[in-house]
Amino acid sequence: MSKIKEVANAVELGKVKLIEGLVQEALDAGDDPNAILNEGMIGAMSVVGAKFQANEIFVPEMLVAAKTMKKGVEVLKPHLAGDSVGKRGKYIIGTVAGDLHDIGKNLVALMIESAGFEVIDLGVDVPADKFVQAVKANPDCKLVGASALLTTTMDSLKNTVQTIIDAGCKEQVKIMVGGAPITQAFADEIGADAYTPDAGAAAVKAVTLVS
Repeated sequence: MSKIKEVANAVELGKVKLIEGLVQEALDAGDDPNAILNEGMIGAMSVVGAKFQANEIFVPEMLVAAKTMKKGVEVLKPHLAGDSVGKRGKYIIGTVAGDLHDIGKNLVALMIESAGFEVIDLGVDVPADKFVQAVKANPDCKLVGASALLTTTMDSLKNTVQTIIDAGCKEQVKIMVGGAPITQAFADEIGADAYTPDAGAAAVKAVTLVS
């Protein structure tokens, strides 16, 4: 088995304790750092995302896989060209004002990062204008992800999307929305560019939106 395949396998199975050693072995064997990242780790997380969507694995397994990748990337970073991590651009994410839920958002952030984006996490209870400020402060950002986990904060999500549109940011970014009460119909109604039901789907959609 090639070293890159072993790295991919470790990420997919969430072998947190083994990943650093395997990445180092791949580097020592002369494997290209970008190939280790893209074919090994990002490729493995795509498989993990697909399994999650198919209900073959669940949130804990997905979190462990993402954590494994993160540890592997730390070993790789000094060997990568500056833009390899985050090569797809920046992704701003936050939970909307009035909503303090962060587990779903954090999982999406991990998966988006695993797909090759640099994630700027604004946290929870984020006012609409803070999203706008973040977009304007990062002219190379292409995507914004906003989540609402409560039916009572759906209006806040609507306001966030509208504020981003009114600020003229739509020429720069596409807006993705999600969260337990959110539907495709609601996303369409409020003017979002994309809705995804889970973190795995969000990562896949993010890649297609910037491709």
